[in-house]
Amino acid sequence: MNEDETYGTTRGSEHKSLAEFTLDISDVKGLIRIYQLYSFCSITDVLIKGERSMSRVGKKPIPIPDKVEVKIEGNIVTIEGTKGKLEQKIHHRIKVEIENNEIIVKRLSDLKLDKSLHGLTRSLINNMVIGVTEGYTKELEIHGVGLRAKIQGKRLNLQLGFSHPIDYQIPESITIETPKPTQIIVKGIDKQEVAEVAAEIRNFYKPEPYKGKGIRYKGEYVRRKAGKSVA
Repeated sequence: MNEDETYGTTRGSEHKSLAEFTLDISDVKGLIRIYQLYSFCSITDVLIKGERSMSRVGKKPIPIPDKVEVKIEGNIVTIEGTKGKLEQKIHHRIKVEIENNEIIVKRLSDLKLDKSLHGLTRSLINNMVIGVTEGYTKELEIHGVGLRAKIQGKRLNLQLGFSHPIDYQIPESITIETPKPTQIIVKGIDKQEVAEVAAEIRNFYKPEPYKGKGIRYKGEYVRRKAGKSVA
C-alpha cells in the first residue's frame, strides 16, 4: 500500500471528506499529508478526532471589571459602569451567562449562522464593557486653508469653504471637542455611535485626492493624484 492509500485516497481518485479522517494529535505526518491533499482549506480546518475547534473569539470569557454591573434579562444584556449604561439585544440562538465574575457567550449549535453570531455577540458585549469603563475616542483632522471647526453650544460649527457654515447637532450621548480649529475629537461610550458620528462629520467634506483638502481621520492615508499638466 502506497502513502496515498494510507490516508484514504489514491492519486487521481476523488478526495474523501475531511470528516472521514480520525487521527491522533501525535500523527504529525498524517496531518501534513491531509493539508497537502486538501490545500483549498486552511490548516485550522483540518479535523482532529472528528471535532472542529470553537470560535476563537466567541469562546473567550469577558472579565467583569470592578464597579461594573451586568444584568441579563431574557435576551437583553445591560452593562452599567462609571461612564454610563448600555443595553444590547441578543439573538435568540445565543446564550449569555455570568460565571466566576466573567461573561460567557455560548451558541446552540455549530450551524453557520450560530457560529457567525457567536463571535459577533462576544465582540459587541466586550465593546460595551470597554465603553462603560474607558469610553471610545475618534479624532478627525481638517486640512485646507480657511477650513475650521468650533463648538457653539450643542452644535458643531464647520466652516468648510462653502457659501454657508454647517451646524451639526451633537447627539446627547456624544461629546465633541475642538482643541484646535483644525482638530475634532469625538467621544462616547458606544463604539458604534462614536464611529457613526465621526463618519457623518467626515462626509461633510471628504478628503479630495489633488490637494488633500477636507476632513480625514487622524492617521488616514489619502491617495494623491497628479493634477493636469499645462502644455
